[in-house]
Parts: sequence; C-alpha cells; structure tokens
Amino acid sequence: MPKTIFERILDREVVADIVYEDNHVLAFRDIAPQAPVHILFIPKQHHARHAAVPPEHHGIFSHLFAAAQKVARQTKLDQTGYRLVINNGPDGGETVPHLHLHLLGGRHLGWPPG
Repeated sequence: MPKTIFERILDREVVADIVYEDNHVLAFRDIAPQAPVHILFIPKQHHARHAAVPPEHHGIFSHLFAAAQKVARQTKLDQTGYRLVINNGPDGGETVPHLHLHLLGGRHLGWPPG
C-alpha cells in the first residue's frame, strides 16, 4: 500500500511548514487552510483514523491534544479562541487515512461547522 501524504511528510519526502515536533507528534501548517491559522497534528505512529486506534494506544490522544494546546499558546490563539477537529471516515470529512487533529483559529468560527 502506498504511503499517505502524512507518512511522506513524516519521512521528510515531502516538505511541510513544520511548527512543532516531539517524540510522538508532528505538526505543520495545512496547505489549503480553512482559517488564518490551520495546523495539522499527526501521530508519528500510523493509525488510519480515530476509530481505528486500539485501546492500548489511546495515549496518542493525550499527546495530540497537549501538542495542540502548546501551539495554540505559541500562536496566541488561546487568548481569542480556536477549534480542534478530528474527521473520521468519509461522512466525517476524512480525506487522508492517517489520524490527524486540526487546529483552526485566527477568525470567528461559526457553528454549525458544515
């Protein structure tokens, strides 16, 4: 099976505007941003989607959310507000089969989202 675009970014085969990295998570700016700040957080260990993460790997959710909190503070989004989104499956808007978390902010985000 071919690598996803996110796996290619992790392997540095594709250039990305990386804003955060630790032992478990890589974060980079989305190439088609839906808000002034749109950053994707991906686990370094591949999981196809939220629903596919087995219980023994649930710690990855803490890592993703902690990384998003750090970047939200660095970008000052914590002062005005932001949205965190995980899309799961085709009806959820998932386009890349690799678990990822979107951090969106920098403008008012309406509700409902879509």
